[in-house]
Amino acid sequence: MTSIRPRPATISDIARRAGVSTATVSYVLNDAPAGARIPEETRARVRAAADDLGYVPHASARSLRTGARDLVLYVHFDVAHGPLASEFLYALARALRDLGYTLMQYGAEKNRGVKAARAWAALRPAAVLAGDDRLTAAGVELLTKAGIRVIGLGSDPARAKGTGLSTLVMDHHAVGLAAGRHLTGRGYRDLAVVLPTDPPLRTMGEGRLAGVREAAAEAGAAVRVHDMDYSPASAAGIVAAWRAEGLPRGVFGYNDEFSGLLLGALLDAGVRVPEEVGLVGADDLMLCEMLRPALTSVRLRSESPEEIARRITEAITEGAEVHLSPWTAHPVPRRT
Repeated sequence: MTSIRPRPATISDIARRAGVSTATVSYVLNDAPAGARIPEETRARVRAAADDLGYVPHASARSLRTGARDLVLYVHFDVAHGPLASEFLYALARALRDLGYTLMQYGAEKNRGVKAARAWAALRPAAVLAGDDRLTAAGVELLTKAGIRVIGLGSDPARAKGTGLSTLVMDHHAVGLAAGRHLTGRGYRDLAVVLPTDPPLRTMGEGRLAGVREAAAEAGAAVRVHDMDYSPASAAGIVAAWRAEGLPRGVFGYNDEFSGLLLGALLDAGVRVPEEVGLVGADDLMLCEMLRPALTSVRLRSESPEEIARRITEAITEGAEVHLSPWTAHPVPRRT
């Protein structure tokens, strides 16, 4: 049996139900000044008809009619969000809403450049927040010509300045530097760092690795680098290699989840943590307190979401080029 999808109610449907013109419906539902003389009884009848029919105004059509744009489009990365990113997006959405904007999360599409820009522009947003890997000069130009501000997530601010592209970045180098200095500050001179194999995470991991290397150079320490999948088997393979070649004294595990896998693999192999190997993660998730021993991590503190939202709206309303790096890295020592 074939089902027929119900058609959304229109102002014409409301007009027929209420026995008035479509202009009257429009005046009433939009509280237009031209409808000030419409009797209250007629207004009530129109609103009741709209409620009965389940009428919902079309946001995109309203934007085209009024010229106002209140949508901020966030384009998902190709990896699942962790708790830190999810909390940030929730807080940012709430702060933008207070300023009259709606943050819309957009995913399931991996195009880049002009093709991606055309898909985003079709939604008529005021701004697009997209990863640097999705952006090209031609795509940014297309969006800018359409009056849409572009904020590159992870884009290099130095490269973007003067181009009209705004940026929102996490300083991954600072995360690695904080972790590396914590390890070298405990006297460790043989360090190991894991790099995720997934491309989006690997780019961030390389920034963190550079920070650890800077801390190691300051202290005269050596750094080993190992590729790692997000799996217990991969963590076990790395620990087995360490057992064969000699255990590192301190390990930076990229983030808390990867470090948790390494901690489990180290303990399964009979390696004492931190007596034989010290371990540091990053993000300072609740997971750190749940593990035994509790995981030392690098906490990322953010500016207020209200301030970040204000700067984004500044880019929208004033055409300003803004460059945001609102997170600072702070070690949180625990038991590892």
